[in-house]
Amino acid sequence: MTTKRKLTYAALSVLGIAAVAAAITAWSWWRILYSTPFQLNSTTYIYIRPQDTEQDIVRQLQDSAHMRSTAGWDVARRFSEFTPHTGCYAIEPADRLIDVYRRLKSGQQQAVKLVVPSVRTLDRMAATISRYVMLDSATIASALADTGFVMNMGYNMATLPALFIPNTYEVYWDISLNGLMRRLERENSAFWKRDRREQIADSMDMSYNEIYTLASIIDEETANNAEKPRIAGVYLNRLRMGIPLQADPTVKFAVGDFTMRRILNQHLQVRSPYNTYQRLGLPPGPIRVASIAGIDAVLHAEKHDYLYFCAKEDFSGTHNFATTLAEHNQNARRYQRALNQRGIR
Repeated sequence: MTTKRKLTYAALSVLGIAAVAAAITAWSWWRILYSTPFQLNSTTYIYIRPQDTEQDIVRQLQDSAHMRSTAGWDVARRFSEFTPHTGCYAIEPADRLIDVYRRLKSGQQQAVKLVVPSVRTLDRMAATISRYVMLDSATIASALADTGFVMNMGYNMATLPALFIPNTYEVYWDISLNGLMRRLERENSAFWKRDRREQIADSMDMSYNEIYTLASIIDEETANNAEKPRIAGVYLNRLRMGIPLQADPTVKFAVGDFTMRRILNQHLQVRSPYNTYQRLGLPPGPIRVASIAGIDAVLHAEKHDYLYFCAKEDFSGTHNFATTLAEHNQNARRYQRALNQRGIR
């Protein structure tokens, strides 16, 4: 065999070995990329913040999704450079490494369920919302305390609680502050545009804010949803007749203490637009974030002749109702005796 032929065979051998090696490498990479490297029994989630680096994300995959090896991640980066995108991402037990890499790289995040609760204060609202989204509670609370920001949404500091319609909404975890507020406004509009608007137009001479404000008082009066329409009927009767609401929760709000069990004469004297013992009509805004049950109780108030109600002496959380002041005073004395017997001041 000539030297030229030997060189040719040698070159072919090298090329053949290289091709085999390349094929083995390609097959190994394919196996890694399309493997399922996560040790999961159920869906888990990772959260990417603006300051997170690629190393932070890999660490989350190892810690939260129990990714056994970073080899697949390293291979994927050979073919496509990774750029982090903020958001919440779901990792399923059957997910392949390539699926997760592409999802994170392209920002295909998972929507989260945002729970908007019925709470007494907007600070508590901010703290609750921050548990579901990337925004921190201080950022949300600061915005809700900013008069200019609130006025731009069409509210003032007294009416702002009426923005919130307690429910569960799907949003993206990295929603912006403005995006969050726009979503709350859309949900508010949708809530009032349904059959509730027809109900208001047909039988009530009240604005949305007035309905919401009354609902917030009713929610403070009772947690018993079945009783709320009857209480709503009492307050609507008093409003129509020009009688002060004399709602104890508004006094507690004015004093700044919702834990009071007894409303004393000194409390009734507090000077405040929220003290409905001193002022006719509704207070200037809600005393808490009202529940949907409270709002619907106003819209579907029970029609009756009751003008008074008082907590039952059995502390069941329900009330005795009365049409006359004399009957109401009897109910009130029974409740006061029960408080005395229990040593409640």
